[in-house]
Parts: sequence; structure tokens; C-alpha cells
Amino acid sequence: MTIGHGWDVHRLVAGRAFLLGGVTIPHPTGPLGHSDGDVLLHAIIDALLGAAGLGDIGRLFPDTDPAFKGISSEAMLAKVLDLLKGGWTIVNIDATVITEAPKIAPHHEAIQARIATLTGCRQVNLKAKTNEGLGYVGAREAQYADAPDRGVRARPGQARQDV
Repeated sequence: MTIGHGWDVHRLVAGRAFLLGGVTIPHPTGPLGHSDGDVLLHAIIDALLGAAGLGDIGRLFPDTDPAFKGISSEAMLAKVLDLLKGGWTIVNIDATVITEAPKIAPHHEAIQARIATLTGCRQVNLKAKTNEGLGYVGAREAQYADAPDRGVRARPGQARQDV
């Protein structure tokens, strides 16, 4: 069993869709990024890549490559899951989002369900926090996500199991 850790932060700007865990949340600002800026999916992607020893999101989807400009984080996650197919099973995802606004509670279940659907993982937990007005997150200039994931490597000839 391995554990990967991922985190991401994006500046919030006017005129961008606020995407979190594959769910669009109504808000006047959204994450600025080379992709769609979904910090939660990016943190999960990094954690999965880390657990499998496959580097990080920047190696797979460099922000210097115009081919990835505006790419959907769901498409990025799908590519990572393809890399893991046949050799890895996601056991659980336990993620934390830190943002002052919008409030995540009204969207909590939809985000958890979307992540479960996208990853095929049955045990997804999401925690939402504020930064108590401190730093760039507290000033509502950015949002942050942190996601340690646990994965199991399947041995050759052994069926993958999800616990």
C-alpha cells in the first residue's frame, strides 16, 4: 500500500468559472490557471501520481505546453487514471479545501459524489475550511486544496481490489 500527497493553490480572479472537484459553483470569481484551475482535482491528481511514483501534474501537463491551455481537470484526471489502470486501485481519497468563499457546505455532497464518479473510488471524504481571514486565502485572493490518497498496487496476475 502506498500513500501519495497532493496540494494545489490558484489565484481567484473575476470572470472565471469556480470549479471545485468537477462541480461548478456560482461565484463572481474563479481560479486562474493554464487549465480550468480546479484545485481539488489537481491536488487529487498529484496525490495519485505520487502514490504511483509517477511524478507530478506539472510533468504530465506542463503549463508551458500550449496543447494544455484551457484543458479540463476532469480530462487530466482521466489521463492519470488511464496510466494507473491495471496496476493500481484507489483505496480512499481524503481531501481538504481551504477557501473563504464561496461556502462549500451547500455543494459538499455533489463534489464528493462527482469525485467518486470520476475516480471510481467508493471512499471519498471532503473537508472544507476557511483560513480565518489570514494570508492570501483569507484575503480571498486564492483557494487551496490538499489531498493525501491511499492506493494499492495489484500484483501481476492478481485481481485488483478496492477496499
